[in-house]
Amino acid sequence: MAAAQKAEGLVYKGHPLRRVGNMIYYGSMADKYIILMQIRETKKVQDLDVATKVSVELQLTAPNLRSRDRVVKKGEKDSLYAAMDFGSVWLERALSGK
Repeated sequence: MAAAQKAEGLVYKGHPLRRVGNMIYYGSMADKYIILMQIRETKKVQDLDVATKVSVELQLTAPNLRSRDRVVKKGEKDSLYAAMDFGSVWLERALSGK
């Protein structure tokens, strides 16, 4: 069981979560939509960098579209928690066709 979980990586509310630098990808490229979050600003809280400005984009995963044509919806939040919250709702609604 532990090996399967390790191979799968991070999962939030049933969807994979990947971080590359200041970009966080939420969802599966096998689905029609994913969420892209970009950490734009941070501040130091003790020893940690805490996100204070995060852009959130609902994107189509179609590889034949240009990157700017993939964006369906976008917004900006003042914390990673708020960005994750909005992103998860947008992704669920998009994938369920609402």
